[in-house]
Amino acid sequence: MFPKYEKMLIQMGENFKLARLRRKLTHQQVCERANIKWNTLNLIESGYEHVKLDDYFKVLIVLGLAEDITKLAGDDSLGRKLQDNDNADIVLTV
Repeated sequence: MFPKYEKMLIQMGENFKLARLRRKLTHQQVCERANIKWNTLNLIESGYEHVKLDDYFKVLIVLGLAEDITKLAGDDSLGRKLQDNDNADIVLTV
């Protein structure tokens, strides 16, 4: 994974941890309520890249942030440009 994206995952993990701490929930409480293992929550909060999306979603539900999942790819400005452009020769680069 590119360093830029690793940093994004680390930031996302920190956001999960801060959200948990703001709610005064322990690591154990979130694990029990989300029905995930302690290590899984630790990986999420560390920004590890190989965590299942449903585990993220379970934690979002516990934190009361489930609606945030709908924000993913919500502002798809590139996709809208591609859709509006009649030129089919546009190549996407990562």
